Amino acid sequence: MTEEAKHKQTRSAGPLTYRGDSIPRTTTDQRLLDRRGPSDWVHTDPWRVLRIQSEVVEGFGLLSEMPSAVSVFGSARIQPGTPYYELGVQVGRKIAEAGYATVTGGGPGMMEAANKGAQEAGGLSVGLGIELPFEQNLNPYIDMGVTFRYFFVRKLMFVKYSQAFVVLPGGFGTLDELFEAATLVQTDKVTRFPVVLVGTEFWGGLEKWARESLLENGLIKPGDMDLLRMTDDPDEVVEIIKKAHLDIAHRENGSGEGAGPEQ
Repeated sequence: MTEEAKHKQTRSAGPLTYRGDSIPRTTTDQRLLDRRGPSDWVHTDPWRVLRIQSEVVEGFGLLSEMPSAVSVFGSARIQPGTPYYELGVQVGRKIAEAGYATVTGGGPGMMEAANKGAQEAGGLSVGLGIELPFEQNLNPYIDMGVTFRYFFVRKLMFVKYSQAFVVLPGGFGTLDELFEAATLVQTDKVTRFPVVLVGTEFWGGLEKWARESLLENGLIKPGDMDLLRMTDDPDEVVEIIKKAHLDIAHRENGSGEGAGPEQ
């Protein structure tokens, strides 16, 4: 790497920005989770609670007055102009047209696509970024954004302020978010909300594996398969979400009031 390229490197860590030689060798999460000596934690870890607390306060402050929202997950590696990227743009657009804010991880790829679609449709586009060892700034299609140091604080914001999860094609990070959401709903840690997989060809193998390996071996209940819905149609994504919110409202108070965004 040339000195010029090195100088241009940037990393965001919460409210902090580092460039060039000032970029730390490790991330905040790495320093939190690394094993230390038998007494080293006494001098470091308790004080980290204050930094974690500040991140929670910042996230709550940014998102507490946000309208009903849908979180969209997907790979950062998908390139603009590809079919998956265009699918993400369509999904973000449909979510915005339905009156929901669109919340992503704020990065490139599928996240950028969903933010772009939402912003172009006049909806609120939100990005919740994360400090990573490599350069990744918030994408340019975000109206409100924050970069977190800690993955678990960022995940809290996704779950607390979203009324649905939409999962586009992605890798390990997307799978982590998908299964955490499914687990929270399955165990009633959160009110049942829809989790929609977009891309039947991409996700079909996962659904088949869950049915043949998990369900047939009794590792999940038959009803658990209903936690995940799958479609190729951005319009159907919104219909699934709206119907789920109406069903929740009917169960809770016998009417459709209070479900989903204001129309």
